Amino acid sequence: MKNNNWLYKAYKTNELPVLKSAHKRFKKPEVYYDLYSLPANIVDYGKNKKYYIRTYGCQANERDSEHIMGILEDIGYTRTMQAESADFLLLNTCAVRENAEKKVFGEIGLLKKIKYKTPDVLFALSGCMTQEPAVINKILKKIPYIDIVFGTHNIYRLPQLLEEALFTTKSVIEVWSKEGHVIENLPSSRESHIKAWVDIMYGCNYFCTYCIIPYTRGKERSRPVKVIVEEIKGLVESGYKEICLLGQNVNSYGKDLKEDVDFTELLKLVADTGIKRIRFTTSNPWNFPIKLMETIAQYSNIMPHVHLPMQSGSSSVLKRMSRRNTRETYLEITENLKKIVPNLSLTTDIIVGFPNETKEEFEDTLDIYDIIQFDNAYTFIYSQREGTPAASMSDNVTMDEKYKRLYALNDKVTTYSKKNKEKLIGKEVEVLVDGHSKNDHNFLSGHDANNNVVNFIGDKSDIGEIIKLRITKALNFSLMAEKCN
Repeated sequence: MKNNNWLYKAYKTNELPVLKSAHKRFKKPEVYYDLYSLPANIVDYGKNKKYYIRTYGCQANERDSEHIMGILEDIGYTRTMQAESADFLLLNTCAVRENAEKKVFGEIGLLKKIKYKTPDVLFALSGCMTQEPAVINKILKKIPYIDIVFGTHNIYRLPQLLEEALFTTKSVIEVWSKEGHVIENLPSSRESHIKAWVDIMYGCNYFCTYCIIPYTRGKERSRPVKVIVEEIKGLVESGYKEICLLGQNVNSYGKDLKEDVDFTELLKLVADTGIKRIRFTTSNPWNFPIKLMETIAQYSNIMPHVHLPMQSGSSSVLKRMSRRNTRETYLEITENLKKIVPNLSLTTDIIVGFPNETKEEFEDTLDIYDIIQFDNAYTFIYSQREGTPAASMSDNVTMDEKYKRLYALNDKVTTYSKKNKEKLIGKEVEVLVDGHSKNDHNFLSGHDANNNVVNFIGDKSDIGEIIKLRITKALNFSLMAEKCN
């Protein structure tokens, strides 16, 4: 068994993540174009070896995994979808909710059998969970068979960590509280040849009381405009049809740059690249100017779908959450969006059962949902995150009551989702075909401009194309269609 004593020492000297340190905003990070490199000892080390990766959480994690896969393939590994046949096991984790962490630890328990059966298999853990001190402590005390642990800020150092793991008897743990720099020479192995994630910024400067992300992802750092535009031009040349611009708060893009550019201006530059479809996530409701709405309406290749997290329909709950908007300002923004953007689709995130949420405050959420009538919503029971201000709040709402509120909210989500989809029956929509339906291989599946899932019977040659379909049936959360003659 590996000797982890040095790791305890490192943790005590704050070389491992500490939430209080993560809360402190550091000086402006630099942009580097040459920090990623392969040590001579591991060039082609992965030749004739396979890696297995599983990703939990949001789109940012999915994009991180594409970079991790690019690094492993740069070393010579090839991907396998079967953990049992892998020489390198990696879990890229999520810390947003307790349930996500439980899933990860459950998967670690399953993969332990592979590690014990084949000790030479390397086992790695990365992502937002690893940025939490409690997780690192649990790994140190209870999971000594994990070989490499790294965080969200030092993905580019995976080759060096791999080298150290190969030539030492110790577990290698390198996770920083301080946010990393912007690294622009990372390789990438994209999951799709049709759609692409494009990071425009990293981190978050807004410490909502329930959220761990500003601690695990660091402060906001924007990528240079020129680099983003050139990346998208390259994707267009490679045949990609759709890109999604990623950031914890895309509306904040450019605030840390010397260039006089904001998210609206970036969106225009991206639209001018000729990419067929543009989406973006996530927006915040306290920085969504009219000029941004007008830009969405102006360009036909900017999809009329906006995901705008509300979290609660109660101004008093929003205040306790340290959200920077009120119920009234959220209603004003969504009303303006509906007026300015034709054929708008609006989705949101909502938390129920926030500490001490009263029945009246919850009723405010149900009421605002009736007013806005979202096309869909991602709904969650509040999940306590150690180290956040909300974790220390007293809470007089029982778990049974929280589940009752979740079910009541979900009834509205389903009702309005189907109601809005029924309006499309008989209409023609343009759908970018992703591939075969996950639920029925006899059907193809894709997304329309409003990000609705559309299933239909088609030809393999339709995959990757934007085709016209006529909607024939509306289900709760998807649509059925047929090809137009």
